[in-house]
Amino acid sequence: MNNFKKIGMTALAASLVSVSANAGAISVSGGASLGVTGWTGEGLNAGTSFSMGNQLTFSGSGELDNGLNVSVSFVLDQGDDAGTADATNKVGSSAPFDSHSITVSSDSMGSLTFSGEGGGNATSAISGTAAGGLWDAFDQLSNDAGITFVDLQTTISSGNNAFVYTSPELMEGLTGVVSYQPQGGNSEAGTGYGVNYSGVEGLTLNYATTEIDGTSAATRGDNSAMKASYAYGPVTVTYSQSENDLGSTGVDNESTSYALSYTVSDELSVTYGTETHEQSDQSVDAEIDAISFAYTAGSMTLSGSMKDGENLDYSTSSAADVEQWTLGASFAF
Repeated sequence: MNNFKKIGMTALAASLVSVSANAGAISVSGGASLGVTGWTGEGLNAGTSFSMGNQLTFSGSGELDNGLNVSVSFVLDQGDDAGTADATNKVGSSAPFDSHSITVSSDSMGSLTFSGEGGGNATSAISGTAAGGLWDAFDQLSNDAGITFVDLQTTISSGNNAFVYTSPELMEGLTGVVSYQPQGGNSEAGTGYGVNYSGVEGLTLNYATTEIDGTSAATRGDNSAMKASYAYGPVTVTYSQSENDLGSTGVDNESTSYALSYTVSDELSVTYGTETHEQSDQSVDAEIDAISFAYTAGSMTLSGSMKDGENLDYSTSSAADVEQWTLGASFAF
């Protein structure tokens, strides 16, 4: 009996050594960055604030014997998933875990990504505005006039347990995207699809639409986005439009954006961008203009921007006009 035990333990130890030897390596990426942001506006109760980068990404990848490539990603982000503190399990109210996903891909089959958290869909991959999401600079600001600025652009994220498939090239420069969100509580499963084209030098075209499966007629509909960019020499022009169309009793949103970028040199680039946001139950549009720069010197990048927002609560009140400025420095090492 003891001999059998020895043989069994020896085999187990060998298998453990074998698994350990074949385990993939996980790398960690992040960065050092420091930023300062300030706002000006009538009765605005937001002063100047400083911030630093606080996100780490753990990733690993490898090729299987059958030729498939598998990669995994986990993100730690301070303050993400803030919730109620759990005194019993000694868990604080700011859980550090952010999005995590696994991707299986090959040149002939394309790629399939499963996201346990922070999943995307066919639309979310291109839902950012051409100008870079200027509206987000004013989200949740409030002032003495009783105005709290809310999201001007509505985007749809599939959230947890979502799938996104990207095809290989169907023809030169053309790929397709399909997404699937499983059925949730009081909501049906949602699907999305899109196409991407880059078959002409300097030109990129994207279009996608995704179902919004809410819990009522007012929260069900479609979220669509399109984007086009063309680069010629040092100049790049970008246009985007996104729509959030809900049921007959819901509020629809539409965002239109343009951007013009100029690469002055290998180190310096300047961008001008503008956004217009419309809401179906409002007669006034919110508008934002911005100019930004980025200067790279070796492993250091300096950046800054000025953003001017008007009618940010869809009214003509002077208290709804706000400006923001930013300065930042990031370091790669």
